[in-house]
Amino acid sequence: MATIVLSAVGTAIGGPIGSTIGAMIGSQIDQMIFGPGDREGPRLEELAVTTSSYGAALPRHFGTMRAAGSIIWATDLVESSEDVGGGKGQPSTTTYSYSSSFAVALASRPIRSVRRIWADGNLLRGAAGDLKVGGELRVYHGTGDQLPDPLLASAEGARCPAYRGLAYCVFEDLQLGDYGNRIPALTFEIVADDGEVSLADMAAPADTPQAIARDLPSLEGFTDGGGPLRDTLGAIGQAYPFMCDTSRSRLDLFDGNPESDPVATLPVAVVDPSPDAFGGSKGLSRRQRADAMRVPTGMRYYDVERDFQPGLQRAGGQARKGRSRILEFPGALAARTARELADGAAQRASWSQEMLAYRVAEIDPALTPGRLVTVPGHHGKWRIEAWEWRDTGLELELIRLPHRKGVPATTDAGRSLTPRDEVPGETLLMAFELPWDGTASSDVRQIFAAPSSATSGWTGATLYAESGGSLVPIGGTGTRRSIIGHAESALAPGSAAFIDRQASVEVQLGSADFLLSSVTAEDIADGANRALLGDEIIQFCAAEPLGIGRWRLRGLLRGRGGTEHLAQQAVPAGANFVLLDGKPLVLDPAKIGSSTSVAAIGLADSAAVSAEIAGLGSTRRPLAPVRLMCVIRADGGWTLCWTRRSRGSWTWDGVVDVPLNEQSELYEIGIGDPDQPDMAWQSPLPELQLAPTEVSKLQTDHAGKALWVRQIGSHARSPASLFTDIA
Repeated sequence: MATIVLSAVGTAIGGPIGSTIGAMIGSQIDQMIFGPGDREGPRLEELAVTTSSYGAALPRHFGTMRAAGSIIWATDLVESSEDVGGGKGQPSTTTYSYSSSFAVALASRPIRSVRRIWADGNLLRGAAGDLKVGGELRVYHGTGDQLPDPLLASAEGARCPAYRGLAYCVFEDLQLGDYGNRIPALTFEIVADDGEVSLADMAAPADTPQAIARDLPSLEGFTDGGGPLRDTLGAIGQAYPFMCDTSRSRLDLFDGNPESDPVATLPVAVVDPSPDAFGGSKGLSRRQRADAMRVPTGMRYYDVERDFQPGLQRAGGQARKGRSRILEFPGALAARTARELADGAAQRASWSQEMLAYRVAEIDPALTPGRLVTVPGHHGKWRIEAWEWRDTGLELELIRLPHRKGVPATTDAGRSLTPRDEVPGETLLMAFELPWDGTASSDVRQIFAAPSSATSGWTGATLYAESGGSLVPIGGTGTRRSIIGHAESALAPGSAAFIDRQASVEVQLGSADFLLSSVTAEDIADGANRALLGDEIIQFCAAEPLGIGRWRLRGLLRGRGGTEHLAQQAVPAGANFVLLDGKPLVLDPAKIGSSTSVAAIGLADSAAVSAEIAGLGSTRRPLAPVRLMCVIRADGGWTLCWTRRSRGSWTWDGVVDVPLNEQSELYEIGIGDPDQPDMAWQSPLPELQLAPTEVSKLQTDHAGKALWVRQIGSHARSPASLFTDIA
């Protein structure tokens, strides 16, 4: 507002030049009134992202820090395509993904290691060293004998440097699909030194000899972005105060702790009779600076408890209206440490506003800037800030020190939605074919894969069809895990006609965090809790957790979805279990072809994980006939009749017959083993007439053998349904 007003006034008085001068003055007033609070020290970067700029300074890191790097080499994006979908008669979709190889410079001094890496704010590499996407990572620590990276050397030839003294990393064929098919913004958790940060290491570039006696307790990391050593030491000194002395042709840094350092007592002040001298008849002058802006109200830092994101801790008792002063400290701290440092900085600044000008006649070599003293007639301890040697004596400038260190206040780092760091688990895989469910075409096989893992950190896998000893890619799994496991107990034969409240089976799921739920009988009627146990489809009403991924299933309805013939057989312990409600992955039968097994390879898999396709041929296999009757006629002959069933037609309204879903209607009636029948007949109708002589011959030649019927479909024969044993 002042800019606008004074610009208009300046125009009226002095024309264009007056307008410019008025605008400049108004801008300064605006900054004083409306500007943000003062910040002191190197600005904290809001987790700056990876850049690639010529001439950009590479920082030095100390301790453990999170920082971005600078891309120093990169290849073009490499495109790859993959066909996905196409199951159940749906068209397939071609998806494109991209990868890239590049190198990132991390630090201008050697480092120990690189831990976690973030890409666009999400974890790209976990604390265990696992990459969350495909690709390889190599880290070079900046040692003096490191060799060129093989990838860079193969691309650049003899021109490729080894970057000795420079810490950098190389990503090779990093998959970029999760990052919009571009190189993401990267930040790295860099371990430059073991233990706490050393002030001696930071001052190491100084040309003069050094004597450093100052620890930096609880400082876990620090970044020196370059520039004069004075700026680096100044940034540290605002949180960890120390004294600096260069009077001995060397750099002396020491603590200056009023609680532990030796304290000298000043002699009595000397009076200077000259009229312009300070102190009058006392030889000293005491004054109080009334500048509240000198006292910081808080400190910004990198919070180690929040993945090194910038944090702010406010000093206790320093709240005030108007502008405030915030210290910018580019170091990594815990929240409690940052609060203590902020309180200490505010306390020191508040007490240091009390100043004392003091004159002594004695020349004491120990009375140098930074030394602690007591003053006769004045309470407390004082620090010599400056001194000047005059003909009337040695004039000292003193500042007041706090009485004692404050009591540490409780604090909290605040809430942070940090990404979960889970190590990818190995892939678990099951594959199976199910009876036709009535969707899509009745001639298209319905083949499914149930990929999963024991850990939620699993990032998916690539699926392959195994054909002639080779792997043919058929798509990806995505990151959703199917709920799979195996039977821990055997299940006796049962009936498919009713819910068996007495039967139960125990299953061990593939992951401890998988959950099953109990449902009502009405939910069962609507198709809830469908599972594949072995080759049989079952439903269960109750799921009882037994601990660590083990469950007991009760209230079983067996032989569902055209598998009722399997309900008459026992299910052995160890049989595969797949929750069909968990939406297993539909595979394209055209890509499967004649393969009888599929394989998967994920990030954590050292080799392909293979699974045989269970229930092969079940989609196009007709259902077994039902309502079998053997009517004995008056002449002694038999009339065999039955009711046809239809694949995919699980309801019947009683008005019209179910669709055939086969090219023609044909049945086979036989005696003995269905695989090798003693006798067999074929009928285009759901009945067969046997003459009395045929019946008599059957009773004589095939006594005790089974009489059965099955439907002949377009691609397979149905399971046999038993009429009776011939007596």
